[in-house]
Order: sequence, then structure tokens, then C-alpha cells
Amino acid sequence: MNTLIKVFCLRITVICGIDEAGRGPVMGPLVVAGIQIEREDVFREIGIRDSKRCTPGRRERLAEIIREKAKDVYVVVLRAREIDALRKRRSLNEIEKDLFLQVMRRLRSDIYYVDSVDVDADRFASLLERELGFGAKIVSEHRAEDKHDVVAAASIIAKTERDRFVREIEMELRKKLDIPLGSGYPSDPNTIRFLREWVKRYGELPPYVRRSWRTVRKLRFEQSRL
Repeated sequence: MNTLIKVFCLRITVICGIDEAGRGPVMGPLVVAGIQIEREDVFREIGIRDSKRCTPGRRERLAEIIREKAKDVYVVVLRAREIDALRKRRSLNEIEKDLFLQVMRRLRSDIYYVDSVDVDADRFASLLERELGFGAKIVSEHRAEDKHDVVAAASIIAKTERDRFVREIEMELRKKLDIPLGSGYPSDPNTIRFLREWVKRYGELPPYVRRSWRTVRKLRFEQSRL
């Protein structure tokens, strides 16, 4: 009888992994995803890996499996105009910290594995612990998606959600400028070409652009000299 009581009194440890997609782009949203699980090995059999190492098709297939296997999934989306408004008074690291906290409070867990947005991963963990509002173990690491399957799962969900938004943006904007939009990152020549052509044709930046980004300010400067 005592053994049965002990078994039933065992408490399941709830784990959450958090990652983001879209920190650096000049266009489109920043997406933070949290994945909650009750077993460390829940994703082991599906060969999960960081979203950047997957093809888009594989990411989509993995995202479906992740949603099926996870205890819960929560995604926060911050649009370009919201990022610009917040950046008037806060750093990007502070903005992301608040998004992480939003996910953590929604997916209340015992342990959080998070991909650090701060160069000092321990400092980022301390900030989260101080502001979370309840006790939990927080493990903050650089490249956490390479070390923890649950963070890799969060990376995949965040990336697929952002990709979906970018596809929708491209479908809308190509009605007025029928050239490829690209990924939205400043390193993508298709994205820069799209922005330059749009400014040349319409004399202003297109919607969904992060106007507080250096690349965008440079494009504005180029336009002012024409």
C-alpha cells in the first residue's frame, strides 16, 4: 500500500523550451514560440533539429508532429510596426525578454530551456528569474536548440510561423510589385532589390518594414539623394 501511495504521489516535471525566429529581418514579424512537454525524450524518435538546418518542407512536417506530441504550444507574434514602436524606448534584447516572459507565464512549467538573446546567457537567465513571478529552474544557453530537443522544437514552430507570415506578406505586396520578396533578411539580395524597387516606384517604404532598422534608414538616405 505504501508503495502505491508513493507512486501516485510522484509529480510529473513539466518542461518548456523557448526560441525565436525573425530577430534580424528588415521585414515581417518577430516570432517567439514555447513548447511544453512532460518527458525529455518526447521528440527523440523524430530526429528533430534546429530549424535553420531543415528544408522548408521538412520543417512543415516536423511542426505538425511537434504540435501533436507536445503537451502545449504557445506562439507570440510581434509585427514590424509594434517592434518599431517599442524600439523607441527599449532595446531589442529587452523586447525579446518580455516576449519570453509572456510565453513562460502562459506555459507555466518547472524547467525552462531558453535560447539566450543576451551575450551573457547567465545574465539573461537571472533577468527572467527575477521577473517571472513564480519559482522555476531556468537554463539559458547560446545555441540551446543544438543541446535540447525541446528548444529545437520551439525553433521549428517559430520559424514555420514566421515563414507563413512572410508568404502572406509577399502575396499581398506582389499585387503592386511583381518581383520576389525573399526572406525579409537584410542579407537576402532579393529582399534588398524588392525594397529598392518599391521605393523607386512608389517613393516610400512598403508595409511590414521595420523602419527603425539601419538597412531601412540607409535606403531612405539613398532615396533622399535621388
